[in-house]
Amino acid sequence: MWYCAVPVATVWTSPESVRDVDQDGIKNPVQLTKWLEQLPFAVRLDLCDGNRVQTQLLYGEPVIIEEIQGDWAKIIAVWQPSKKDERGYPGWVPLVQLKEAKPIHAQGFAKVTAGKAQLWQMDGSPSIVIPFNAMLPYTGELGDYVRVCTPDGEAKLLMRDVETAPSIHLFDKKPASEAVTKGLAFLDLPYFWGGMSSYGYDCSGFTYSMLKACGYTIPRDADDQARGGEGIPVYNPTRWKKGDLLFFANDQGKGNVRHVGFYYGDGLLLHSPSTGKSIELLKLEGSGLKSELCAVRRYGMAEGERV
Repeated sequence: MWYCAVPVATVWTSPESVRDVDQDGIKNPVQLTKWLEQLPFAVRLDLCDGNRVQTQLLYGEPVIIEEIQGDWAKIIAVWQPSKKDERGYPGWVPLVQLKEAKPIHAQGFAKVTAGKAQLWQMDGSPSIVIPFNAMLPYTGELGDYVRVCTPDGEAKLLMRDVETAPSIHLFDKKPASEAVTKGLAFLDLPYFWGGMSSYGYDCSGFTYSMLKACGYTIPRDADDQARGGEGIPVYNPTRWKKGDLLFFANDQGKGNVRHVGFYYGDGLLLHSPSTGKSIELLKLEGSGLKSELCAVRRYGMAEGERV
Protein backbone atom coordinates (compact mmCIF):
# COMPACT_ATOMS: atom_id res chain seq x y z
CA MET A 1 0.00 0.00 0.00
CA TRP A 2 1.14 3.50 -0.89
CA TYR A 3 -0.24 6.95 -0.06
CA CYS A 4 -0.83 10.18 -1.93
CA ALA A 5 2.02 12.46 -0.83
CA VAL A 6 0.79 15.80 -2.25
CA PRO A 7 -2.33 17.81 -1.33
CA VAL A 8 -4.08 16.67 -4.54
CA ALA A 9 -2.72 14.20 -7.09
CA THR A 10 -4.40 13.90 -10.47
CA VAL A 11 -4.97 10.35 -11.71
CA TRP A 12 -4.27 10.22 -15.45
CA THR A 13 -5.54 7.80 -18.09
CA SER A 14 -1.93 7.03 -19.06
CA PRO A 15 1.49 8.67 -18.70
CA GLU A 16 1.08 9.84 -22.30
CA SER A 17 -2.03 11.82 -21.32
CA VAL A 18 0.07 14.57 -19.74
CA ARG A 19 0.82 17.65 -21.85
CA ASP A 20 3.58 20.25 -21.50
CA VAL A 21 1.09 22.63 -19.88
CA ASP A 22 0.38 20.05 -17.15
CA GLN A 23 3.90 19.89 -15.69
CA ASP A 24 3.04 21.95 -12.58
CA GLY A 25 0.31 19.41 -11.78
CA ILE A 26 2.59 16.37 -11.73
CA LYS A 27 5.40 17.64 -9.49
CA ASN A 28 6.12 17.21 -5.81
CA PRO A 29 5.57 19.73 -4.38
CA VAL A 30 2.61 20.09 -6.71
CA GLN A 31 1.84 23.60 -7.96
CA LEU A 32 -1.89 23.02 -8.16
CA THR A 33 -3.17 26.60 -8.19
CA LYS A 34 -0.51 27.68 -10.70
CA TRP A 35 -1.42 24.73 -12.95
CA LEU A 36 -5.15 25.44 -12.87
CA GLU A 37 -4.68 29.15 -13.51
CA GLN A 38 -2.77 28.52 -16.73
CA LEU A 39 -5.39 26.25 -18.29
CA PRO A 40 -7.59 28.23 -20.72
CA PHE A 41 -11.01 26.85 -21.64
CA ALA A 42 -9.96 24.75 -24.64
CA VAL A 43 -7.03 23.23 -22.74
CA ARG A 44 -9.23 22.43 -19.74
CA LEU A 45 -11.90 20.94 -21.99
CA ASP A 46 -9.30 18.66 -23.56
CA LEU A 47 -8.81 16.96 -20.17
CA CYS A 48 -12.30 15.55 -20.75
CA ASP A 49 -12.62 15.38 -24.53
CA GLY A 50 -9.13 13.93 -24.84
CA ASN A 51 -9.87 11.35 -22.10
CA ARG A 52 -6.75 12.49 -20.24
CA VAL A 53 -7.88 12.54 -16.58
CA GLN A 54 -9.71 9.86 -14.58
CA THR A 55 -10.02 11.16 -11.00
CA GLN A 56 -7.92 12.66 -8.20
CA LEU A 57 -6.42 11.57 -4.88
CA LEU A 58 -6.32 13.61 -1.68
CA TYR A 59 -3.35 13.85 0.67
CA GLY A 60 -2.88 10.60 2.57
CA GLU A 61 -5.33 8.62 0.42
CA PRO A 62 -4.18 4.99 0.06
CA VAL A 63 -3.59 3.29 -3.27
CA ILE A 64 -2.45 -0.09 -4.51
CA ILE A 65 0.42 0.08 -6.99
CA GLU A 66 -0.02 -2.52 -9.71
CA GLU A 67 2.86 -1.57 -11.96
CA ILE A 68 5.69 0.95 -12.23
CA GLN A 69 6.82 2.26 -15.60
CA GLY A 70 9.72 4.68 -15.30
CA ASP A 71 8.47 7.68 -13.31
CA TRP A 72 4.84 6.53 -13.29
CA ALA A 73 2.75 4.14 -11.20
CA LYS A 74 -0.41 2.33 -12.30
CA ILE A 75 -2.63 2.55 -9.24
CA ILE A 76 -5.97 1.53 -7.76
CA ALA A 77 -7.64 4.20 -5.58
CA VAL A 78 -9.21 1.88 -3.01
CA TRP A 79 -11.47 4.51 -1.39
CA GLN A 80 -13.21 5.26 -4.72
CA PRO A 81 -15.63 2.46 -5.72
CA SER A 82 -15.89 1.90 -9.47
CA LYS A 83 -17.15 -0.65 -11.95
CA LYS A 84 -13.79 -0.29 -13.69
CA ASP A 85 -12.16 -2.44 -11.00
CA GLU A 86 -13.76 -4.15 -8.02
CA ARG A 87 -10.89 -2.94 -5.81
CA GLY A 88 -11.32 0.77 -6.63
CA TYR A 89 -10.62 3.39 -9.27
CA PRO A 90 -7.70 2.71 -11.66
CA GLY A 91 -5.32 5.09 -13.39
CA TRP A 92 -1.77 6.46 -13.48
CA VAL A 93 -0.02 8.81 -11.03
CA PRO A 94 3.53 10.21 -11.06
CA LEU A 95 5.59 8.09 -8.68
CA VAL A 96 7.02 11.25 -7.12
CA GLN A 97 3.51 12.08 -5.78
CA LEU A 98 3.28 8.79 -3.85
CA LYS A 99 5.04 7.40 -0.77
CA GLU A 100 5.18 3.85 0.47
CA ALA A 101 3.19 3.13 3.64
CA LYS A 102 4.96 2.52 6.93
CA PRO A 103 3.52 0.75 10.00
CA ILE A 104 1.69 3.14 12.31
CA HIS A 105 -0.31 2.85 15.52
CA ALA A 106 -3.26 5.25 15.35
CA GLN A 107 -6.45 5.82 17.33
CA GLY A 108 -8.51 6.42 14.22
CA PHE A 109 -8.83 8.97 11.44
CA ALA A 110 -9.12 12.75 11.29
CA LYS A 111 -11.14 14.14 8.36
CA VAL A 112 -10.71 17.75 7.24
CA THR A 113 -13.99 19.67 7.54
CA ALA A 114 -12.62 23.08 6.54
CA GLY A 115 -12.52 24.06 2.87
CA LYS A 116 -8.75 23.92 3.14
CA ALA A 117 -6.69 23.29 6.28
CA GLN A 118 -3.15 24.24 7.26
CA LEU A 119 -1.05 21.23 8.21
CA TRP A 120 1.50 22.09 10.89
CA GLN A 121 4.85 20.54 11.68
CA MET A 122 5.30 19.40 15.25
CA ASP A 123 7.55 22.40 16.01
CA GLY A 124 4.69 24.76 15.12
CA SER A 125 5.93 25.80 11.68
CA PRO A 126 3.42 25.64 8.81
CA SER A 127 3.67 22.74 6.39
CA ILE A 128 1.38 22.23 3.38
CA VAL A 129 -2.28 23.18 2.92
CA ILE A 130 -4.55 20.15 2.48
CA PRO A 131 -8.07 20.05 1.05
CA PHE A 132 -11.55 19.41 2.40
CA ASN A 133 -12.24 15.72 3.10
CA ALA A 134 -8.58 14.64 3.31
CA MET A 135 -8.36 11.87 5.92
CA LEU A 136 -5.26 11.07 7.97
CA PRO A 137 -4.63 8.63 10.84
CA TYR A 138 -4.55 10.44 14.17
CA THR A 139 -2.66 9.51 17.33
CA GLY A 140 -4.13 11.87 19.93
CA GLU A 141 -4.70 15.48 20.92
CA LEU A 142 -2.21 18.20 21.76
CA GLY A 143 -3.85 21.35 23.09
CA ASP A 144 -5.87 22.84 20.24
CA TYR A 145 -4.44 20.33 17.77
CA VAL A 146 -4.91 16.75 16.64
CA ARG A 147 -1.72 14.79 16.03
CA VAL A 148 -1.78 13.01 12.68
CA CYS A 149 0.38 10.58 10.72
CA THR A 150 1.15 11.82 7.22
CA PRO A 151 3.17 10.47 4.28
CA ASP A 152 5.84 12.96 5.42
CA GLY A 153 5.85 12.01 9.11
CA GLU A 154 4.05 13.19 12.22
CA ALA A 155 2.22 16.52 12.01
CA LYS A 156 -0.79 18.27 13.50
CA LEU A 157 -4.06 19.88 12.44
CA LEU A 158 -6.17 22.40 14.30
CA MET A 159 -8.98 20.56 16.07
CA ARG A 160 -11.49 23.09 14.72
CA ASP A 161 -10.60 22.00 11.15
CA VAL A 162 -11.32 18.26 11.56
CA GLU A 163 -13.65 15.62 12.89
CA THR A 164 -12.38 12.28 14.16
CA ALA A 165 -13.62 8.69 14.17
CA PRO A 166 -12.23 5.26 15.14
CA SER A 167 -12.09 4.24 11.45
CA ILE A 168 -12.93 5.62 8.01
CA HIS A 169 -16.24 3.73 8.20
CA LEU A 170 -17.32 5.12 11.57
CA PHE A 171 -17.58 8.86 11.01
CA ASP A 172 -20.96 10.21 12.11
CA LYS A 173 -23.53 9.61 9.38
CA LYS A 174 -25.43 12.81 8.77
CA PRO A 175 -28.64 13.16 6.72
CA ALA A 176 -28.10 13.49 2.98
CA SER A 177 -29.66 16.94 3.24
CA GLU A 178 -26.52 17.95 5.12
CA ALA A 179 -24.49 17.11 2.00
CA VAL A 180 -26.36 19.91 0.24
CA THR A 181 -25.60 22.32 3.07
CA LYS A 182 -21.92 21.43 2.85
CA GLY A 183 -22.03 21.79 -0.93
CA LEU A 184 -23.29 25.37 -0.69
CA ALA A 185 -19.89 26.34 0.71
CA PHE A 186 -18.45 25.68 -2.75
CA LEU A 187 -20.81 27.81 -4.81
CA ASP A 188 -18.93 29.51 -7.65
CA LEU A 189 -16.00 27.05 -7.46
CA PRO A 190 -14.94 26.37 -11.07
CA TYR A 191 -15.69 22.93 -12.50
CA PHE A 192 -12.70 20.67 -13.09
CA TRP A 193 -12.93 17.41 -15.06
CA GLY A 194 -11.96 14.51 -12.77
CA GLY A 195 -11.89 16.94 -9.83
CA MET A 196 -12.25 15.52 -6.32
CA SER A 197 -11.05 18.41 -4.20
CA SER A 198 -11.88 21.87 -2.95
CA TYR A 199 -9.70 23.18 -5.80
CA GLY A 200 -12.35 21.99 -8.28
CA TYR A 201 -14.93 19.21 -8.64
CA ASP A 202 -16.56 17.51 -11.59
CA CYS A 203 -20.25 16.61 -11.27
CA SER A 204 -19.89 13.17 -9.67
CA GLY A 205 -16.78 14.20 -7.74
CA PHE A 206 -18.95 16.85 -6.11
CA THR A 207 -21.74 14.44 -5.11
CA TYR A 208 -19.24 11.78 -4.00
CA SER A 209 -17.30 14.28 -1.89
CA MET A 210 -20.25 15.97 -0.17
CA LEU A 211 -21.71 12.58 0.79
CA LYS A 212 -18.26 11.45 1.94
CA ALA A 213 -18.26 14.52 4.20
CA CYS A 214 -21.50 13.16 5.68
CA GLY A 215 -20.05 9.72 6.43
CA TYR A 216 -21.01 7.79 3.27
CA THR A 217 -18.95 6.08 0.60
CA ILE A 218 -20.70 6.00 -2.77
CA PRO A 219 -19.38 5.12 -6.24
CA ARG A 220 -17.06 7.63 -7.87
CA ASP A 221 -18.76 8.05 -11.28
CA ALA A 222 -22.25 9.26 -12.14
CA ASP A 223 -23.35 6.13 -14.03
CA ASP A 224 -22.28 3.95 -11.08
CA GLN A 225 -23.98 6.30 -8.62
CA ALA A 226 -27.20 5.98 -10.65
CA ARG A 227 -27.26 2.24 -9.94
CA GLY A 228 -26.80 2.58 -6.18
CA GLY A 229 -28.84 3.96 -3.32
CA GLU A 230 -32.63 3.70 -3.32
CA GLY A 231 -34.73 4.48 -6.38
CA ILE A 232 -37.18 7.40 -6.11
CA PRO A 233 -40.01 8.02 -8.62
CA VAL A 234 -38.54 10.22 -11.36
CA TYR A 235 -41.74 11.92 -12.48
CA ASN A 236 -43.15 12.66 -9.04
CA PRO A 237 -41.12 15.56 -7.61
CA THR A 238 -43.31 15.62 -4.51
CA ARG A 239 -41.43 12.45 -3.47
CA TRP A 240 -38.00 13.99 -3.89
CA LYS A 241 -36.09 15.13 -0.81
CA LYS A 242 -33.27 17.56 -0.27
CA GLY A 243 -30.07 15.57 -0.80
CA ASP A 244 -31.46 13.13 -3.38
CA LEU A 245 -29.26 12.68 -6.44
CA LEU A 246 -30.77 13.65 -9.79
CA PHE A 247 -29.29 12.00 -12.88
CA PHE A 248 -29.36 13.18 -16.47
CA ALA A 249 -28.75 11.25 -19.69
CA ASN A 250 -28.15 11.89 -23.36
CA ASP A 251 -30.95 11.47 -25.92
CA GLN A 252 -33.63 13.14 -23.80
CA GLY A 253 -32.90 10.92 -20.81
CA LYS A 254 -32.82 7.64 -22.74
CA GLY A 255 -29.07 7.37 -23.36
CA ASN A 256 -26.02 7.03 -21.12
CA VAL A 257 -25.96 8.89 -17.81
CA ARG A 258 -23.81 11.97 -18.31
CA HIS A 259 -24.48 14.24 -15.31
CA VAL A 260 -25.54 14.25 -11.65
CA GLY A 261 -26.38 16.83 -9.01
CA PHE A 262 -28.18 17.26 -5.70
CA TYR A 263 -31.84 18.08 -5.38
CA TYR A 264 -31.93 21.24 -3.28
CA GLY A 265 -35.69 21.45 -2.88
CA ASP A 266 -38.17 23.88 -4.46
CA GLY A 267 -37.34 22.63 -7.95
CA LEU A 268 -33.64 23.56 -7.68
CA LEU A 269 -30.52 21.58 -8.57
CA LEU A 270 -27.16 22.08 -6.83
CA HIS A 271 -24.46 20.85 -9.18
CA SER A 272 -21.04 21.29 -10.75
CA PRO A 273 -22.11 21.80 -14.38
CA SER A 274 -19.26 21.57 -16.93
CA THR A 275 -15.92 23.01 -18.01
CA GLY A 276 -16.06 26.81 -18.07
CA LYS A 277 -18.84 26.96 -15.47
CA SER A 278 -18.92 26.87 -11.68
CA ILE A 279 -20.91 25.14 -8.95
CA GLU A 280 -24.37 26.69 -8.95
CA LEU A 281 -28.00 26.44 -7.97
CA LEU A 282 -30.14 25.95 -11.07
CA LYS A 283 -33.92 26.05 -11.52
CA LEU A 284 -34.72 22.80 -13.32
CA GLU A 285 -37.92 24.03 -14.92
CA GLY A 286 -37.05 25.73 -18.18
CA SER A 287 -33.47 24.43 -18.20
CA GLY A 288 -31.97 22.13 -20.81
CA LEU A 289 -31.46 19.49 -18.15
CA LYS A 290 -35.18 19.07 -17.42
CA SER A 291 -35.75 16.88 -20.50
CA GLU A 292 -32.65 14.78 -19.75
CA LEU A 293 -33.71 13.69 -16.25
CA CYS A 294 -33.49 9.90 -16.11
CA ALA A 295 -33.20 8.79 -12.46
CA VAL A 296 -33.46 9.91 -8.85
CA ARG A 297 -31.54 7.98 -6.20
CA ARG A 298 -31.43 8.40 -2.44
CA TYR A 299 -28.31 7.69 -0.40
CA GLY A 300 -27.89 7.92 3.34
CA MET A 301 -31.33 6.69 4.36
CA ALA A 302 -31.82 6.30 8.12
CA GLU A 303 -32.48 2.80 9.40
CA GLY A 304 -36.18 2.04 9.01
CA GLU A 305 -36.75 5.03 6.71
CA ARG A 306 -39.06 4.27 3.80
CA VAL A 307 -38.74 5.61 0.27
